Amino acid sequence: MNDSQYTLDKIDRKILSALRQDGRLTVAQLADMVGLSSSPCWTRVKRLESLKVIEGYTANINPKAIGINELFFIEITLERHDDEILNEFSDALANMPEVIEAHLVTGDYDYLVKVAVKNSEHYERFLRKNLYSMKAVRHTRSIFALRPLKLANAADLMLIE
Repeated sequence: MNDSQYTLDKIDRKILSALRQDGRLTVAQLADMVGLSSSPCWTRVKRLESLKVIEGYTANINPKAIGINELFFIEITLERHDDEILNEFSDALANMPEVIEAHLVTGDYDYLVKVAVKNSEHYERFLRKNLYSMKAVRHTRSIFALRPLKLANAADLMLIE
């Protein structure tokens, strides 16, 4: 069975929902929450992992607790769009710790990049040291996030049918 042939059933969705709330649940706790015994629950979790429905387990870290106080979105336009430039730019973004998300997008800009920094001085250093020093970048536009209204992760996608 491959990813495209597998459809999540009600129990799978309960498992994913429970793990989304607490990825550190034991199999016994999870089984109790979803109404299964431990063995079938473990089998389902392993199947969801092998199908890459569950891609891993992470800890949610409070950014402010570690000194990350500002969030910016940057729209970026590149000079050219050949494979070499796109690959170099993508690799460069992947190696910038401040970049927490980056998307190739349609519209007036080529990329939408989400950047987390300590403060505005840190953001200015990020721009000068990283983005403005790249020859491929033609134009940027920054948007400062005032506060989050809804925070989501990939697990929220399971709610979409």
